[in-house]
Amino acid sequence: MTNGKNAAVPMPLSPSGAEGGTSFTVARPLRREDWWKQRLPRFLSALGPMLLVLTWMAPLAAPAAAAIPLQGLLPLAVTSSACVLSGATGSSATSIYAVTATPNDSVDDTASIQGRINAAGIAGGGVVKLSTGTYIINGKLQMQNNVTLEGQGPGTILKAGPSFTNNTGPAGGYPLVTTAGADNTTLSHFTADQSGDTLNGNVAGRLNEYVIDVRESMNSLVQDVHTKNPFTYSIAFVGGSGWCVRDSSTQSATNGKYVELDGIHAMNTSDGDIVGNIVDQRKGTDGDDGIAVHTFGDEDVHDIRIANNNVRGGRHGAGIDLAGGSGVIYNINLTGNTVWGSPRGLHDAYYDGTKQIHHIQIVGNTFMNNDIKTTGGAVDFERPVTYVTMTDNTACNSGDYRLPPGTGNINARNTYTALC
Repeated sequence: MTNGKNAAVPMPLSPSGAEGGTSFTVARPLRREDWWKQRLPRFLSALGPMLLVLTWMAPLAAPAAAAIPLQGLLPLAVTSSACVLSGATGSSATSIYAVTATPNDSVDDTASIQGRINAAGIAGGGVVKLSTGTYIINGKLQMQNNVTLEGQGPGTILKAGPSFTNNTGPAGGYPLVTTAGADNTTLSHFTADQSGDTLNGNVAGRLNEYVIDVRESMNSLVQDVHTKNPFTYSIAFVGGSGWCVRDSSTQSATNGKYVELDGIHAMNTSDGDIVGNIVDQRKGTDGDDGIAVHTFGDEDVHDIRIANNNVRGGRHGAGIDLAGGSGVIYNINLTGNTVWGSPRGLHDAYYDGTKQIHHIQIVGNTFMNNDIKTTGGAVDFERPVTYVTMTDNTACNSGDYRLPPGTGNINARNTYTALC
């Protein structure tokens, strides 16, 4: 990540979050996306008597269940890539809108796919189905409310065509798919190929929109989506809230063509999950940060869970970067990630201001074979931070941990070995 990130101009957001505090829940005004957080306790409270009745009846229905404690009846168990912080579910629509365009030819398929997305949106939602094969995209696909865009897996490919850079998306960039303010969307089971290996992606507005661009949207789910050949950030969340990217992958494999190729990027957004992904920005020499949490202007980014990802940051960046500025980064939970082969594991950076990063949890991560072999190769906070909990992490062949003294900072039970 370099200062050039400021070329990206996000849409205005409402201010959120109060700076400072002494707990991991920072007071802020209720926003529309927080309604479920207030209602969930009331729901569970109302559900309690019903669960007690079910528990009392269990021996009558199934004797083996009688020994299960009450909490065992609640849906507490989650998979490693569950969207537990955001609660994002994406589209709830089930009506099928099959794309009739023929894949694997040289015909531009933008209009055909966009037509089905629009039809589903007009009908109140739907699932736009793509077959296996390569679809040429010379335009920019724009999602509608309550719509799913679904392929058959990595073999369904949306590929930037030869005229892809001749036009821009609604925010002046080059997304293959953008939500552009649409709510309740799902992108799933396909590959997005921006063709940065064959196109000249060094064009005006390159950093205004991204390969998969989730922008100013609520309840957005990206799952099993794989990006390749980017000339901008790969999967990005800008503004909005209540989003999740899981079981997806990014890669940067070009050499000497581009800079600032982040893998997964969260900017001026909140209430998100980045879970169970494989991020590799170092297949070539052009890659930047693997996962970046970034403030732009004076907007904040907060309440994001980064868990169980496998991350290799590019030559120009870090595995995971907390990029602060005039806005504040807070309430970030990093748990169970493996960060390897990067210049640094976890790093803080400041680009357009000096607001303090605070309330960060770094627990149970592994840092392996990163470039810097002295202090700070695993975790490197270069500027003052507060309320950072860094415990039970493991580092090998990566340098040690650097956490400056600060109010509420905890540095305990972290291990380091010279060899992995």
